[in-house]
Amino acid sequence: MELLWQRPRRKTLVNWPEEVDSRLEILVRAAVAAGEQTSRSQVLAALVTAAETRPNVVAELLHTYRQLPADALEADNTRDDLPPLRSPGRTRSQN
Repeated sequence: MELLWQRPRRKTLVNWPEEVDSRLEILVRAAVAAGEQTSRSQVLAALVTAAETRPNVVAELLHTYRQLPADALEADNTRDDLPPLRSPGRTRSQN
């Protein structure tokens, strides 16, 4: 059986606030804490595939996001209970 997550890839440029990007890192760290070996792209894909597609639900999500105060995700920045992530790519010793 062919699995969706193994299908050919398409690059997507996402431009969003730094706080949202930090939240994605927290979600990846939470998945790792649960024993998953994953990536930012897999977490995003999982969220997109799980999202409701009814127009009024999507509109409500957008409305809620657009009303969030700038410090809405600030509490996530201190998640010491989650494992740190190793940055992808080469390390200095490999250069």
